[in-house]
Amino acid sequence: MAMQQIIRIHPADNVAVALQALPAGTVVNVGGSELPLLTDIPAGHKVALTALAAGAQVIKYGAPIGHTAHAIARGALLDHHDIRTNLSGTLCYDDIRIEPAPMPAAASTHTFNGYLRADGQVGIRNELWVIPTVGCVDGIVRRIADRLRAEVGSAAGVDAIVAFPHNYGCSQLGDDHENTRRILRDMVHHPNAGGILVVGLGCENNQPRDFEAFCGDYDHDRVRFMTSQEVEGDEVEHGLAIMRQLYHQAASFQRTPQPLSKLRVGLKCGGSDGFSGITANPLLGCFSDWLCTQQGGTTVLTEVPEMFGAETLLMRRCATPALLQQTIRLINDFKEYFLSHGEPVGENPSPGNKAGGISTLEEKALGCTQKAGAAAVCGVLPYGERIGRANGLHLLSAPGNDLVASTALAAAGCQLVLFTTGRGTPFATFVPTLKVSTNSTLAQRKANWIDFNAGTLLEGEPMDALLERFRQVVLDVAEGRQRTASEMRGYAEIAIFKTGVTL
Repeated sequence: MAMQQIIRIHPADNVAVALQALPAGTVVNVGGSELPLLTDIPAGHKVALTALAAGAQVIKYGAPIGHTAHAIARGALLDHHDIRTNLSGTLCYDDIRIEPAPMPAAASTHTFNGYLRADGQVGIRNELWVIPTVGCVDGIVRRIADRLRAEVGSAAGVDAIVAFPHNYGCSQLGDDHENTRRILRDMVHHPNAGGILVVGLGCENNQPRDFEAFCGDYDHDRVRFMTSQEVEGDEVEHGLAIMRQLYHQAASFQRTPQPLSKLRVGLKCGGSDGFSGITANPLLGCFSDWLCTQQGGTTVLTEVPEMFGAETLLMRRCATPALLQQTIRLINDFKEYFLSHGEPVGENPSPGNKAGGISTLEEKALGCTQKAGAAAVCGVLPYGERIGRANGLHLLSAPGNDLVASTALAAAGCQLVLFTTGRGTPFATFVPTLKVSTNSTLAQRKANWIDFNAGTLLEGEPMDALLERFRQVVLDVAEGRQRTASEMRGYAEIAIFKTGVTL
């Protein structure tokens, strides 16, 4: 059977997506009708199914993704040169009404093997972390981690020894400073670490003793603090002695069966292309629905600017009126952030997105939000806030930037981030970052980056079969039987949302 050449995603769409590069003159079949292509159509890009006048609404996923900048002939390419966003400013959303959506299941009887921590959280890794309170001690934390790795070599017991340098912790004011403290505090409480050494300098704005108090009721057995200016002699040797103690303790921790309801998974996309909303993002949506509504687990969707244009789909699924109001504030506050800096709210997509076939922010958002499936929204989190007692689908305030948003997901308490991509990226945040390709070409070209290929959905694999294979890979990663491509290469970084001035 010949491979399908073009796909109309929704019956109301007036554009279709090329599943492969199609030269001008090709005649494709759309719903039983022949469509001669007037122009070359790159893979992942859109072709007009009907003639469109200037200013006409372009419909994809059954919703407007913008309007035409000029007249478009039937069978012609539409890309970012041809379409303009409909987005502008904040909205009131007075007409939004909550609609029934699937709610989280009770705690599942299914289990996975994880590390139960003293506070009841469950980790999927047993790592040792060295975290600086301020960028001034980045060199110290790197040396401590490097020395301990060299010392223990391949000794069993811990999964990794990682330092997390950053540029912040001093010369920041107000909310900008608090962003740094919140993310670092959240790392102190994260269950993927079997031991943590927090290294301060002593004169920074993020004062070590104040930060320790800010961390609240942390696990004193797993977390230690060191202020470098107060250490007599070599602070690296002093820190290394503490890390040796943490290493021997962490090496004794064992995985035990834990309910799947303890699993918290971040949902992220980056380097998206025209296939993201057709393959990988819908796959994550199906996984999210399975974890939340059948297993009682939790997923978290972020990238608030990439909800613009599709936000009403999420608003209608809010579990309560209060959550609806929180979601409205989530959206409008981020729009105000853009506007306060003199930037339009539709300043998106990126050059890579455009090259991959995404033309407007609405188009990007309608594909992006598919990662959230169809479940009810059960929580809305400000930036730097951790998941509370409520399970199910959550929305988290953070920008679309891959490193910042992924760090925010991990800081919220996600033990794992599922990251879809059509263009590819090697980075990972401080928890396992599982890369899902939207197309088979990327999976083959960058096997050193990609952990799972969702492109087979375009090649005839049913979603049910794809989801079953994907669930097994996620559980293999969660239980430590499989490491992600980024873990195998030692990639792990943090990035903190910078919102203010630097003194």
